[in-house]
Order: sequence, then C-alpha cells, then structure tokens
Amino acid sequence: MIFNYIIQNWLEIAAVIFAILYLILAVKQNILCWILGIISSILYFFIMRSAGLYMEAYLQIFYVFMGFYGWSQWKKEAINKENFVVHTWSKLNHFFALFIILMLSFLSGTLLRLFTDSALPFLDALVTWGAVVATYMVAKKLLENWLYWLVIDSISILLFISRDLWLTACLFGVYIVIIVFGFRLWSKALKENNAVSS
Repeated sequence: MIFNYIIQNWLEIAAVIFAILYLILAVKQNILCWILGIISSILYFFIMRSAGLYMEAYLQIFYVFMGFYGWSQWKKEAINKENFVVHTWSKLNHFFALFIILMLSFLSGTLLRLFTDSALPFLDALVTWGAVVATYMVAKKLLENWLYWLVIDSISILLFISRDLWLTACLFGVYIVIIVFGFRLWSKALKENNAVSS
C-alpha cells in the first residue's frame, strides 16, 4: 500500500524533499538553497496544474526566476558582505506590501472566478501574491519574510487539504516549524550585524 502510494505520488514526494532542503538551507543562509528551490518549483508546477490551482502553478514559474535572482543577490554577499546582511523594513514598506498583496489577490481572484474553473480562486490568489512578496523579501534578506511566510503557509495548508494534496499540506506544516527557527536565527544575525555596525 505504501509502495503504491510512493509510485503514484513520486513527483509530489520529490518536490517535498527538495522544498524542505531548500528551506533548511535558507534558514542557514546557504546559497545552495536557491538551486534546490528551483528544482522543487519545477516539480510543483506540474503538481499544482493537475490539482486545478492555477495561480499556485504559475507561482512556481515565478519561483524559478526568483531562484536565479536570489542566487545572484546572495552571490554578491561573498564579494560585498558588509552591505548585504539581514535587515528590516519600515512600517510604511509593510503597509504598501500588504496593500499590493490584497489588491492583486482581489483582482486575480475575480478573474479566476469569472474565466477559469479554478478551485478556491481568492484563496489561491492570496497565497500566490503573498508568496511573491515573501520570496522577494528572502532574496533581499529581510527578517520579516519569516512572518509573511508563517501566515501564507498556514493558509496554504487549508488550500492543499481542500485539493487532497495531503503530503504537500504536511510539508507546509513542517515549514511552519522551520519558519520559527528561521526567524530566530535571522533575528540573531540581525542583532550581531547591528552590534558590529554600532
């Protein structure tokens, strides 16, 4: 029975493994996280399309491009380390980011509801646009990315359960645990950076 499940769901299992490794390496600020993220995103593109989560599917294409962008940004760290450390955003930046997420989610959700057979169009759009912003924040080493991901991944668990993507829902449960560690480690790095610069 377990063997049959593995055979039928090998693509999702592989995507989950690469996704977990991506996040663990991101927590450690290891540049190899971006390569594993790209591989996971390519696999998840096919998984999400087959599940009727179109925004989530095309989000994976964005993740691939952001993987290359993140790689290039983090690679600069080796050259210019003192200028590319964990930092934070102002309240105004967060207000603007949340406004953009909600506006684009409403517009995208409406279009998906009117013109596609998308499952849960508004929820699909919300987690997609939230993930776009949060991924950009990871690439820029913004501490608050972990808080954005906490909200996005919690909502995503419900979304994936509704589409019977149980393994992916479990992955996002693991993500939530890793997010806590990520936030703590990046907070520590931020305090160390501030202590050095003061």
